Amino acid sequence: MRKVAILVVLLGVHALAADWPQFLGATRNGVYSGPPLSETWGATGPRVVWRRQVGAGLSGPVVAQNRVVVFHRVANREIVEALDTATGKTQWQYAYPTAYRDDFGFDEGPRAVPVVADGVVYTFGAEGQLHAVDLATGKKLWSEDTMRRFGVAKGFFGAAGSPLVEEGRVIANIGGKAAGIVAFDAKTGKVLWTATEDAASYSSGIGATIAGRRSAVFLTRNELVGLDPATGQVRFQRPWRARQAASVNAATPVINGDSIFISAEYGPGAGVLRFDGSKLVDVWASDDTLSNHYATSVYAGGVLYGFHGRQEYGQSLRAIDFQTGKVRWSEDRFGAGSVLLAGNRLLILRENGELVLAAASPEGFKPVARAHILPATVRAYPAIADGMVYLRNDDTLLCVDLRKQ
Repeated sequence: MRKVAILVVLLGVHALAADWPQFLGATRNGVYSGPPLSETWGATGPRVVWRRQVGAGLSGPVVAQNRVVVFHRVANREIVEALDTATGKTQWQYAYPTAYRDDFGFDEGPRAVPVVADGVVYTFGAEGQLHAVDLATGKKLWSEDTMRRFGVAKGFFGAAGSPLVEEGRVIANIGGKAAGIVAFDAKTGKVLWTATEDAASYSSGIGATIAGRRSAVFLTRNELVGLDPATGQVRFQRPWRARQAASVNAATPVINGDSIFISAEYGPGAGVLRFDGSKLVDVWASDDTLSNHYATSVYAGGVLYGFHGRQEYGQSLRAIDFQTGKVRWSEDRFGAGSVLLAGNRLLILRENGELVLAAASPEGFKPVARAHILPATVRAYPAIADGMVYLRNDDTLLCVDLRKQ
């Protein structure tokens, strides 16, 4: 009986690890824990299993229970769509109207990556429309127009932070009046608590155990804040924003133990803060090490890997020491992209459509495989599940096989 119980637990863990149910994966830290990825791609690159056309959007796909969930816009509708992982064929669609217009002429689709938890898909549209949809059927469970309810002013690039699901609560950086961060009951959509008066950023929150207690950590428009997921009580906060109005806080905080790495462009730069149980203590801060414009860095073995500098100026790909901020290596003018961690390898998706597998090593940038997968421009984060990589550009979604043969 004990062996059966152990087997059930292991199977449950494997099933969870096989999915990529939210932004930055199951633990929201950009770490893939499935089977090792192939390092031999051949002259034509890895095999494309299927491809299909999709609508507008900067929202990356997620994978749960043999479904790829895509959040995109076609005409004047935001669409949540479930596809079969093996074929890319549509299983169901859930849609609602949108009138979002981008003031800068960029993409007018949704930005925030969906979240799948306990058989429910949660999406946060460009106009702040929060929806809960049944994963198996696509049936609407509840929705909330957060911009209208909480008096949210339109930001530069619309609502972009992916909600955080913690302990039966959907916690979102809303940016409303007396409702900067809001927790909703995951089953009903009922508002459970509101906290802070800060405007929303484009960063997604993360849940973590810090100083022995579970916290919901957000980089908002103006600051880093950690809250009790159950009550919304603020446990710690620290201002972190450039003085200019055009500043962007977009990268998700990276947490290692009781220390938090935060990073942003336009001036505040990057730094590590340690929470000692009562206050945040500065470890280091600099605008010359790893200032993330959009993409979140990943942590491995005491080292952070990520993109430094403004996207439009040609970013550097870098490795820095987590504890000191010392730059270990820098691949200058690499260009923008995203980076994930798969074992001891970095999986890098460049904005120009090139997929790169490289050693996660502080000794230098050492690519082991690379191939152009999609035409530019690629800004949405990819998803990895069971050795399959799902990635998209402006109008196409691919499933690429990176399993070892």
